[in-house]
Amino acid sequence: MASDVDMGFMRWLTIALPSDPERHLLLEVPGPPSLSEAVAAQVRDLVTKGAMGVAAILTTDDCQKTYETLSAKGVEFTEVPTRQPYGIDCALRDPFGNHIRITQLAAQPTEITDADIARWRPEAE
Repeated sequence: MASDVDMGFMRWLTIALPSDPERHLLLEVPGPPSLSEAVAAQVRDLVTKGAMGVAAILTTDDCQKTYETLSAKGVEFTEVPTRQPYGIDCALRDPFGNHIRITQLAAQPTEITDADIARWRPEAE
């Protein structure tokens, strides 16, 4: 954890990787003061349904090993490690429904093919 500040009306919580302590990721529960309770409930519902898109893309040197390590700890993945034009990645949802991808970047991206585009279409699921 990089910072945990109780501001009374809200909590400011950030995390940072030891390898990049200057880059902070803000963790926020949708709600006041930035959102009304009604709007916050709608946002939480959309996040839970996965409608908000990708929340975070984390990188790793070995996607398969990361997948196996996290799977052994009970993490449920929505997509197994898959070779992509940009590397190898897998996907999961956190307990709140946020879509998280874990990516092992390719040394050099390759050309996107028609098969890649077809696989990425929503109806392909």
